[in-house]
Amino acid sequence: MRPLDGLTVVDLTRVLSGPYCTMLLADMGARVVKIERPGTGDDTRAWGPPFVGGESSYFLSINRNKESVALDFKEPRGRAILDRLIARADVLVENFHPGTLDALGLGYTSLAQQHPRLVYCSITGFGATGPLRHRPGYDAVVQAEGGLMSLTGPGDGEPYRLGVAIADIAAGMFAAQGIALALLVRERTGKGQFVDIGMLDSVASLLTYQAGICFTTGRTPMRMGNRHPSIAPYDTVAAEDGTLVLAVGNDGQWRTFCQVTGLASLADDARFATNALRVEHYDGLRPLIARVMRTRSRQEWIDRLVPAGVPCAAVRDVDEVLADPQLAAREMIQSVLHPSAGPLKVLGVPIKLSDTPGGVDHAPPRLGEHTASVLQQVLGLAPEEIATLNGDGVIGVAE
Repeated sequence: MRPLDGLTVVDLTRVLSGPYCTMLLADMGARVVKIERPGTGDDTRAWGPPFVGGESSYFLSINRNKESVALDFKEPRGRAILDRLIARADVLVENFHPGTLDALGLGYTSLAQQHPRLVYCSITGFGATGPLRHRPGYDAVVQAEGGLMSLTGPGDGEPYRLGVAIADIAAGMFAAQGIALALLVRERTGKGQFVDIGMLDSVASLLTYQAGICFTTGRTPMRMGNRHPSIAPYDTVAAEDGTLVLAVGNDGQWRTFCQVTGLASLADDARFATNALRVEHYDGLRPLIARVMRTRSRQEWIDRLVPAGVPCAAVRDVDEVLADPQLAAREMIQSVLHPSAGPLKVLGVPIKLSDTPGGVDHAPPRLGEHTASVLQQVLGLAPEEIATLNGDGVIGVAE
């Protein structure tokens, strides 16, 4: 048993925020029917290199456990098929430009009248309300306008975009959470509702303590590289063979750090006696720490500091992370067999439920791989009708 067994999701999303959301639902057992344009499919099918067996690694990373139905729902016969699928669905997820689906009679207001139990989730750049509601959302734009870029990068350099599309991913995570909450309410009331997710809202919610600093002081936080505005030493430092992160979170850890590193005199230095003082005097403290940390390798420092209770870690490359036995033990690296890409590694499910765990069961689908099976099994269409629709370009059936 999985938490969302028996639920059907009509997935009208593409690119990242929406597909990430629906992948999370599929991992937990929902049947996710991904509606794609015949011939081209989700935009990310063309994003590359790299490609594996003709499939984009980008697409493969966020579309496992789904069924692909290639359907032109702007064509009347395609629209009739979509309407029948929606009538059988518990959830609809879309991330079209605001107003696009309303103009097609597929917005929440229209569908809620016909299907009052439907949970309808819309992911947009700036949400369904407010003066910017019609503005399209792109990850880099929202990282910039949401303040994350202003906080990321060297203090004396340019702002940086995060190395992953965090605005899209955060919106997808909040969308999945919102859908789960709406389904819980539906169990109590029998009624679905509108789940409105804005990428800007999602990014703003990540500001947490940085927003708190601004609220409290009236001053905007600035980029500090890898330094922390409220904790010291909480920073990257160069070891003999690479970069370490130090995360000394309290005064006890600070004293231990000083003893282990041979900087015992700093533990008695009045300038650094408390965390607040270390933050205040960090410009003078950092060179003293940096000098000693260069004398040993990353692993030597980890072997000394971690057993003593001082948090630190090597700054690892992605390939090092993916080879970590801890991730293997946590089933965070999974293998699936793709019909054209062959054996494929994907990331696992991060939410670990003791009794009803999620799982990675199926490879990301080829475009139109499940068109025929879904139309036959769910809607009862005959093979001859499916063949006609395919020949007319209303649907696409993978060979």
